[in-house]
Amino acid sequence: MAYNRNSPFNDLPNLPPQGFAESPEILRQLAKASRYLGELNGLCASLPDPQLLINTIVLQESKDSSAIENIVTTQDELYKAAIEEGTASPAAKEVLSYREALYVGLEKMKAQENLLLTNTMVDIVQHIKRNKSGIRNATGTALKNAINGEVIYTPPCCENILREKLAALEQFINNPETSPLDPLIKMALIHYQFEAIHPFHDGNGRTGRILNALYLVQQELLLQPVLYLSSYIVKYKTEYYQLLRGVTEKENWHDWVMYLLTALIETAQLTTKKIRAMLSLKEDFENQMKQALGSSFSYELLQLLFTIPYLKIELLEKRKIAHRQTASLWLKKLADAKILRPNKMGRTTYFVNYKLMELLSSD
Repeated sequence: MAYNRNSPFNDLPNLPPQGFAESPEILRQLAKASRYLGELNGLCASLPDPQLLINTIVLQESKDSSAIENIVTTQDELYKAAIEEGTASPAAKEVLSYREALYVGLEKMKAQENLLLTNTMVDIVQHIKRNKSGIRNATGTALKNAINGEVIYTPPCCENILREKLAALEQFINNPETSPLDPLIKMALIHYQFEAIHPFHDGNGRTGRILNALYLVQQELLLQPVLYLSSYIVKYKTEYYQLLRGVTEKENWHDWVMYLLTALIETAQLTTKKIRAMLSLKEDFENQMKQALGSSFSYELLQLLFTIPYLKIELLEKRKIAHRQTASLWLKKLADAKILRPNKMGRTTYFVNYKLMELLSSD
């Protein structure tokens, strides 16, 4: 049956695509993507405390992935919300929910013998949306042009069909015998397929991008889900959606796979560059903090500065790094030495690792 964008795409074929072949162009791009991803993974493996930087990188990925869905928050608002979520804006809360969902998905995958299953996907979207979202079971779902209301794509319907397609996708993800294709090419196919199935009322794009990160960990291409992939999609958002449609309407897998491989190359390079710059900055901070604090230098405080760039006295108390008086003295000394920048908001003064914030915002 011919594809009709106004009717549910219940004939969406399962993976792998019939007739798809790795062109010389794809193979060249694949080699580069593998090399740069390997470099990033090697760097992560060499970190004495990977969790230190992962938290910050993942929060940046959460911010950009949410921005693709027009959920926009500033760096300042986001990091302030990370330490006192009760006062966060709805957008900041959604970004923090994305980060939580990624970690939940990672733990769920590990608990299920490293398998990525439908129930993992449901858990992820429920944490993103902070509700009990399940597989769609209502008619009438269609993706429309925001300006003129024209239907762009009508995904499959309803729950029984969606579960069948997700079960087939599970097999493609978890069973290497379903396809001899390289995992990075499979990642591009999986991402399209999940978005085309569109199993949830909302949160499909963010869930799909979390699945990308989890799949790379599952395939042992990354030790941790640190790839800053959404930064590329934000820059080339129009092309991202055009190429997804190109697969659906014209079976143009070649250009879609090339797009994702290019995204992997650029973001692996960017993430590697950022982590190296963060390590260098952390070393500089250690020397400067030892000068400013003398014998009271705290390595735990240094670690915290690179995990949460916004600090306040109460946070140091809560983390049992220092009592209130000591915490106040340390933060004042670091501000006087221009290591941190005080930022008063209402009754609270935040002490900002502004150099890290500038690094995270740079290309």
